[in-house]
Amino acid sequence: MLRIKINCKANWLSVAAAAVIGLASMSVQAATEMKPFILGSTTTGNVSDQIAGVEKSLTDNGFTVVGKYSPYDNAEVIVVTNDTMKKLAASHNRGGYFAPERVAITKVGDQVQISYTNPPYMAAAYHIKGDVSSIKTALKNALGAEKEFGPAEGLSADDLEGYHYTFGMEYFDEPYDLASYDSHKQAVAAVKKGLAAHAGGTTEVYEIDIPGGKQTVFGVGLKAGPNGNKYMDDKFIMSEIDFKPIRSTAHLPYEILVTGSNVEALHARFRIAMDFPDLSMMGSHSFMNIMPSPDAIKEALTKAAGGSAGGDDDF
Repeated sequence: MLRIKINCKANWLSVAAAAVIGLASMSVQAATEMKPFILGSTTTGNVSDQIAGVEKSLTDNGFTVVGKYSPYDNAEVIVVTNDTMKKLAASHNRGGYFAPERVAITKVGDQVQISYTNPPYMAAAYHIKGDVSSIKTALKNALGAEKEFGPAEGLSADDLEGYHYTFGMEYFDEPYDLASYDSHKQAVAAVKKGLAAHAGGTTEVYEIDIPGGKQTVFGVGLKAGPNGNKYMDDKFIMSEIDFKPIRSTAHLPYEILVTGSNVEALHARFRIAMDFPDLSMMGSHSFMNIMPSPDAIKEALTKAAGGSAGGDDDF
């Protein structure tokens, strides 16, 4: 894979402008840009008022609810999947990250926002090959689709397939190696045991087996507790990075993937950046404010997987 820094849109556009087809090329590129989240609809009231209706609408449109997670007050994440998502997730041996669809209900002021992750964006980021249009249509029918949101400018599928935030930061194929076992069954059992014991401040949100029997993906909530490391805590991290008027609550929860006999997780410097690609490196609400988080997340997930923590993974 050719690897270049692709998050600098100004440089890309200046090259396109100089091309023979100039404006036409830019127009095509703009049409294919995507953002990580979709705002389905907004309403008023409380988060709890919307949960049952959202779940029913999702199941009526062919999804199965596999887990729910309340990372902090006024926020609920409902995780769903369907046979198409699981089939696409089986398209390669690390495609399991695509199987869950995260739907968020978040109260911001007097407004309740219903949002979800954008399937084509996630498919490109996770190197999934196949048609995801039916998934996006089903979500639109279930939840609405007012607009895509997240960064000020979107990313193309080509951008996402080779994405990393900047020089020295990880790509999709550079995950945390959390643990290794003698078999897939043994690896899954170890992760289930660790999550059930809340090792490292983790908790299980969902478990999805991918067709073929070689991949299992777990949703993992991260809560530090009174004496824990705040830099691994979902609430703390989101308080620093999720500050725009439309919230990106559907970034949560994190994943652990058992692929074969190995246990891994997306590196935080990839997993966070792919959902917040325009977050600044320094200043208020920046990566600098969660600098220890990659190492703290790695440690928590490694404990959940029954592995041995080590290394320095700060931003």
